[in-house]
Formats: sequence, C-alpha cells, structure tokens
Amino acid sequence: MAGSQLKRLKASLKDQGIIGPQQSKKQKRKNLLDQKATSDKRLNRSEALEGIREQFNPFQFKSSARGPKFDVTTSKPTNGDRLKGINGRPGLSKSVGEERRRQTLLLEMQRRNKVGGLVDRRFGENDPSMSLEDKMIERFTREQQRGLKKGSMFDLEDDDDEPSEGFLTHGGKAIFFDNDEALRDDFADEKLPSGDESDGSNAEKKRPKRLRLDQAGEEEGLEEDGQPERKKTKKEIYEEIIAKSKLHKYERQAAKEEDGDLRAELDRELPELQALLFQKRKTKAEESKDAALIAGVERAVVDKEYDVRVKQLATDKRAQPAEPTKSDHELAEEEAKRLKGLEEQRLKRMRGGLVEDEDEEMDDGETKRGRGPANVHHSRLAMIENVEDDEFGLGKGIKLRPTATELGFDDEDDFLIDDDLVASGSDLELDSDDYGSEVESDEGGSEIDSEAGDDEFTKEFLTGANAVKSVGGGEGKDKDGVPYAFPCPQTHEELVQAFQGIDVTKLPVAVQRIRAQYQPKLQSGNKEKLGSFSQALVRHIQFLGDNFEPHWFPTLEGLIRHTHSLAKTFPIEVAKGYRACLKEMEEERPLALTVGDLIILTGIGTTFPTSDHFHQVVTPAMLSMGRFLGQRIPQNLTDYATGAYISILTLQYQQLSKRYVPELINFCLNTLCALSPEAPRNKLGLFPMHEPVSGIRIKGAVQTPIRKLNCADCQTTRLPLPESDDTTALKIAIVSTAASILKAAAGTWHNHTAAFYETFQPALNVVEHLTSKANTNHLPPTLAAQLRELKASISGLLRLARLERRPLELHHHKPLAIRTVVPKFEDSFDPTKHYDPDRERAELAKLRAEHKRERKGAMRELRKDASFMARENLRIKKEKDAAYEKKYKRLVAEIQGEEGHAANLYEKERAARKKKR
Repeated sequence: MAGSQLKRLKASLKDQGIIGPQQSKKQKRKNLLDQKATSDKRLNRSEALEGIREQFNPFQFKSSARGPKFDVTTSKPTNGDRLKGINGRPGLSKSVGEERRRQTLLLEMQRRNKVGGLVDRRFGENDPSMSLEDKMIERFTREQQRGLKKGSMFDLEDDDDEPSEGFLTHGGKAIFFDNDEALRDDFADEKLPSGDESDGSNAEKKRPKRLRLDQAGEEEGLEEDGQPERKKTKKEIYEEIIAKSKLHKYERQAAKEEDGDLRAELDRELPELQALLFQKRKTKAEESKDAALIAGVERAVVDKEYDVRVKQLATDKRAQPAEPTKSDHELAEEEAKRLKGLEEQRLKRMRGGLVEDEDEEMDDGETKRGRGPANVHHSRLAMIENVEDDEFGLGKGIKLRPTATELGFDDEDDFLIDDDLVASGSDLELDSDDYGSEVESDEGGSEIDSEAGDDEFTKEFLTGANAVKSVGGGEGKDKDGVPYAFPCPQTHEELVQAFQGIDVTKLPVAVQRIRAQYQPKLQSGNKEKLGSFSQALVRHIQFLGDNFEPHWFPTLEGLIRHTHSLAKTFPIEVAKGYRACLKEMEEERPLALTVGDLIILTGIGTTFPTSDHFHQVVTPAMLSMGRFLGQRIPQNLTDYATGAYISILTLQYQQLSKRYVPELINFCLNTLCALSPEAPRNKLGLFPMHEPVSGIRIKGAVQTPIRKLNCADCQTTRLPLPESDDTTALKIAIVSTAASILKAAAGTWHNHTAAFYETFQPALNVVEHLTSKANTNHLPPTLAAQLRELKASISGLLRLARLERRPLELHHHKPLAIRTVVPKFEDSFDPTKHYDPDRERAELAKLRAEHKRERKGAMRELRKDASFMARENLRIKKEKDAAYEKKYKRLVAEIQGEEGHAANLYEKERAARKKKR
C-alpha cells in the first residue's frame, strides 16, 4: 500500500541521492578536491529535482494520452519534453498570461473612466535609466541652446513658432504674453543699434541681412541730404519693415492682376490675329460679331443673353413640339403590348394571384384606365374602394354568336336620340364649336371625367350635335306605344309599374330611353338613380324569365346587353343585383331552378370574367350550378333539359380557365345511361348512377328527327304528354345535347387535366354501351352516327393521354469507363499539408485555415481576458466589502464604547445621588 505524499517524496529524494546519511569531514574534503565531480553532481541533482517535481505534480504538464510516438511513426524531433511525451505546460502558460494581463489589462481597467491629471513632459522624467544629475544637466543644456537660438521674441526672421519644452501650455498650446511688460527686451531704447553704427562687430553681423541693407540705404540718403537724422526706435524700425513688406505684397498682386487682364485681352483679340495671319475673309457672322464688339457689347454678354432667350423659348408652351404621329406599325405594336398585358392580368386572376391596380396607357390619346371593381377578386372591400379604376374589368363574356353590330344591326350603345327627346334652344345645348373644342382637348390627352366611366352610348350621346335635357315633363309616345319620357325606377315594383302597358318586345327601347334621359352627366343625382335602376333591371330580367314566352328570347338578350353596358359604369350595383338573385336562388330553390334563374346565370357569364380564380359573383354562380348538377336527381325530362342547359353554361364558364368540373361529367353520364334504350348490365364506371323513373328510356325512335333544346323545354308547365312524339323528340334532343357536351368537355380538358384518362374512361364505356346493337336499333341513324363519332374522338384522346403518361424510368446513359490514373507519390509526404495542384485554391484554403486559427485564438484570449476582468472585479468588490465591514465594525465598536462609557457615568451619577439622600 502506497504511503502518504510526504513519505513518497522523502523516498524519491533518498533514491536520487539528494538526501541521505550525513557525510564525514574526510568525504567532504575529498569532494571539494574533485571539482568536476562536484559540478556533475550538482547537474544531476537539478535534473533529479526537476523529475521529482514533474512526478509529484501531474497537472503541471499536458501530455498525450497515448504517450510519445516512436521515431518510425513521426517526423517531429523527439527531444526534451517531446521525448517524455509532454505537449505543453498549462500551469506555466497560465501564470505567464496572468502576469501579462496584470501589467496591461489591469492598468487599463484602473485607468478606465478617469480623466484629467497632470502629465509630466519634462525631459528625462519618464526615463528610468537616467539619474537625477543627468536629467538636470540635460535640461540646463537645452535651456541654454534655446536661449542662443532665439535672439528675441519679436524676431520676424524666426520661422519656428512651435513652443519648445519649458513653455507654459494650456490645452496643448503655448501661452504667450504679448502685452506683458515683463517680457520686453532688457536693452533700453538708447542702446538699440541706430543708423550710424555700422562697425563690423559681432552684434552687427548677427542682425538680419534685410535690416542691415535698409539701414545702409537710409545712411546713404542722409549723407546726400546732409541733414542730421535722429535715432529711430525699435518700434519705428519694425513698423517700417512691416509696411515695406505689405507694399511689396501689394505690388506683386497688382502685377499679377495686370498680367491676367492682358492675357484676357489677348484671348479676345486672338481671332483677329488668326484672321490676319491666315489672310481669311470674314464671314457675315464674324462681321456681325465684330459689329457687336464695335458697338461696345462683349461676346460673353451676348452669349449670356442668348442662353437666357433659349431657356425662355424652351419653357414657352407654344414652342413645345407636338407629339409625332405614329405609324400603323407603331400603333399595332402598342396595341399588341396592351393586349398582352391584359392577357397576363387575366391569367394571374385565373390562377388566383394578386393583380396590382396599375393604370395602362392606351393608344390614340385614350384615357388611362385600370381594372374595375367588378374584376377584382380579393375582397368585397377592394371591390367597393376601386369602383372607378378600370374602364371595364368585366370581360367580354363568351361569344356564342355574332354581335348585332357585326350582323349590321344597331347596338344598344350606338343608338341616336330622337329629336323629341332633345330640348333645343336651351342653355345646355352644345354647339358644334364646343364639341370641336372638346374633341380637340380629348385628343390632346386631357383626362376624361372618371366619375361616370362612359360607355359607347354615353360618348355618342354627349358628343353629338345636341345634348339631352331633362325631359321629365315631356309627353307623347312613339308609333309602338313606348313613351318618350319615363320616371327612373328605383325598385322592381316601380319598374313593373313604369313598364305597364308596354309590349315586352319593346322593353329594350324603353330601357334605352331611360338611360338617355337620366345620363349621369346631365344631372348630379342621375348616377345614383341609374345605379338603383341597374339592380331593378336585373331583378326584372329574372321576373321575365320566370314568365318566359318563346318569342321573348331576343328581348331578354337585349336586356342582358343593356345590363352588361350598365355594368361598365355601375359594376357594384349590377353585382349586388346578381348576388341578390343568387342568394334567393340558394335559399328558396337550390335544386329547382327556373328559367329566370337560368337567364340570370347566363347574364352573369356574359357580364363578368368567368376565368377568375375567385369572383364575388361568378364563384357563387358556379357553386349554384355545381350544386344542381351534383345533388339534383332528375325526376322528369325538364330536369334533364335544365341540367343540359347548366352543363353548357358550365363549359362556357371554364372555356378560358379550363378548370375541371366533376359534376358536369357525372350528370352527362347519368343522363345517357338513364335515357339509353337498354339499361347497362354492368357498372360502367366509378361515377354515381341514379336509377331513372319508369318510362324515361327511349323506345322506337328510329324515325324521330333531332332538334335543338330551347328554354321552353326547361319549363314544367310546357312538358308534352308522356307517350307523344314531342316527348320522344325531347329525349332524342337531350341525348344529342349530352353527347355534344361530352365531346366539347373532352376537347376542353384533354390537355389541361392530368387525370384525363381516369375521367373519360367511364365516358367511353357509356358511349360504347349506347353504340351497341341493342341500343342503336331504337335510335335515329343521325344520332347513332353522332355517338360513333363521339366514341372515335374520345378513344383517340384517351390513346394520346395514355402515351403521355408513360411510367417513370431511369435515363439511358452511355456506360462510362472507370478512370485509371497512376497515383502520385510524394517523397516527403506530410499528412498535415494539402497537396492541391490548383495554387490559388491551395492559397485560399491556407488563408481560410489561418483565419480560422487566428479567430479561435482571439476568441480564446478574449474569454481569458473576460475571466481575468471578472476575477479582478470580484477581488476589488471583496476588498471594498471587507473595508466597509471593517469600518462598520469599528464605528459600531466606537459607538458602543461611547454608549458604555456614558452608561457607566450615568450609573456613577445615580449612585452618588443615592448616597447624598
């Protein structure tokens, strides 16, 4: 069992021979005679002590965990500490760093936040190597040199103005007493050198050369005059010297100015000299310029006046150039850019992205028009705030047929006002001159009133030869019985009352006259009136649709066109009218839509952009149509006809955005399966199938012609008898329409739907079932041919979809051979070095490693400094606390001693009083 630390230390010292039995005198004498043995013994003793210290203090050294390496495994020299496996001495390093920080960092901490104090800048004061006698001798020597160097404090020849050592300073600057009598020269005025003292003495030689020359000149002048000259004082001499110096300076400046004037005059006369040298005849411009010079006007003045006139001409509006006329090619390019920008905005809205409200510059002096709130799909608040930003923003709708203008008919926005509606001879009538000036101002690029957002009708009406006045008091009717003047209806009830007695087919004319009579630019309150009228007109369109007659379809179309035109100016009101109809439809008859509801859905699709990802009117309308197609189980032919109508509207809504609507496909496939002559024996797809009512299938309709569906087929009151030929014709029309819808849907979604194959594979199965022999025996040949054509079309599209959806596979790359290179051997390989052939990359790696190493070292030193500062602050705090505690205890002891002494005195006094009693 190992002993204690002291026993082991004594044993180690004894083993090394440092301690042991005491030597005799003879042995000591022998050792003294052998000096070499003594020195060797002393060296061995120090080495032994060092080894014992290392042995008994293992934390003083940093050694490798595995011990020292052999020579064959390392290229580092193995001597000294390396031989013992010692990598460092952390204790020694720590003590050295601690001492260095006490000498530097601790002093900075003690001087921190301390300002002021006297700094002794005397020579040799901070030099510890100089003795006091050397400092005094050196100071005396410098004082004598400074006295010899400067003859006087007023010597102008001395350029050394810097204060030398020994001067009094304040704020780093020397203090001079110019007005102090004590700093005057010790020599009296009579002892100053005068003009007659010109002996070659040393004092005379020390005087400045300029003073000696001036004195000599004055003496010469005196000798010529022959008059005695009194001695000048020192003040007079220096004043004269200063005056002469200023005079010389002024003369130099005057000469310089004269040279500059002469140079400028020479520059002005240089063209004449050149003309004389080259014998060139003067031009008219030069002659006029010479005349201007002769007249006394210089070229610089003429040029300045010319520049002023040019600036005035540039700022004059009459001098501004007109906008150049653009060519047809430039106009076409600008129109193409404008259309491209509009298409990009439409695509953003279709994808649900935000479209910034930016004004677009239009061609041919058109006004700057942005998007209207009817085209904004972010929120209702955005729609209300940006009512007048865009001209349309409503979209052109789905073009189902040529417009009336293309067919040669008049459009409702291009009508002319009858003469009976014009109040001639009034103050509001516009003459041709006013019209012309207005047109010119519009062509010049002036802004048109944006509060109305005029459509084509408003422009035609306001820029005509006559203006419409308030014709509320007019009377009479035209040949069709339509009055010329109407009150502006604000509700649907007022609208019905105003149109009472007017043929339904003439309602577009009545609406046209109301719009003309209450045009917003004629009176301030007309805009609000027409806004309410727009909502009432939307409600009236639904009312007419609910009481639909076959010959009313052109009338409804004309009223929808009027609604579209009003939506350009009143998008919010028209949108509110449509949303009110949709809300009523949702709450009262979500699965029993009427013809009026279908007309409203049609008007929405032609008035607002249906490609937007979200729209305040179009989105609810699309949800209503999807709800009917997906949740309504048809009970009669009217439901099938209504579903076919809504399917067509759905396709028209998605014509541009091409979003997939699963309810449409399910309804069409259910319709074909329900009306097929033979029921399918197997399930034709994953779509939900509804069992049709009895008697709904087609039987024996080979000779029935194919007709088109109309709005009357969607009315329950107009259904034909169950077993009549009209019923069979209606069934054939529904099947033909459903087949056409499937074909159009396949053409719409085959390039835009990833799941086209899974979507239309059931449709192919249904069409194959209809084209089977059992079903074609009951169908007309024309319908059978149409179904076969549909089958071929869907089969081809499915084949293309199958080819486009090839399974994923790896790329086929050409096999590459493994590179075989001869390895590079380094004779003096060092694993700590990087052998990079790219020298720049190697240098960069070296710099990075060095930077990392330096950064880690700096961070380590900063941490050590912070730890040292924390220890010193703690030590200072402890010292302050100990001093405070000592002082506190001393004060408490003093107070207690005084209190005890007072108590003793009190007790003595008390005892004395008792004795006296």
